[in-house]
Amino acid sequence: MSMFERRHREMPGLNTSSLPDLIFTVLFFFMIVTHMRTVTLKVKYQVPQGTELTRLTKKSAATYIYIGRPIDAHNRVTGNESRIQMNDKFVSTAEIADYISAEQKRMSPEDLQQQTVSIRADRSTRMGIITEVKQSLRQAGALKINYSAEQSGRQN
Repeated sequence: MSMFERRHREMPGLNTSSLPDLIFTVLFFFMIVTHMRTVTLKVKYQVPQGTELTRLTKKSAATYIYIGRPIDAHNRVTGNESRIQMNDKFVSTAEIADYISAEQKRMSPEDLQQQTVSIRADRSTRMGIITEVKQSLRQAGALKINYSAEQSGRQN
């Protein structure tokens, strides 16, 4: 008989006590970093070019109006006439004032003072449509208007 007995040692189990902490840390990281799209675009627009551009300072106080040719579910342009989109639906110029009034009621007082309406129109949109939109915004009391554009030197 040998003086030393051989023992069969088993592999120790994996310690999973810190696994929930790691999972929640990764979950919070993705929640903070991920940008959620709030509006599904139903119009195709190519913004015009500009030279003197500034960025919006407070995007939470911005309301977006998209003007362009409508597209279908497969991203094909379905018409030549420009349409106005607010949130996820098409609206007429008469409905813009009601929508802006509802947005103003929803905003906090500090956001209401800095409310900006950003018009993202296709570069081939007729000026008559934009003028009608501006008249509706004037009736709703939204007097700060921002026109979206891209820098002149950039190519798409």
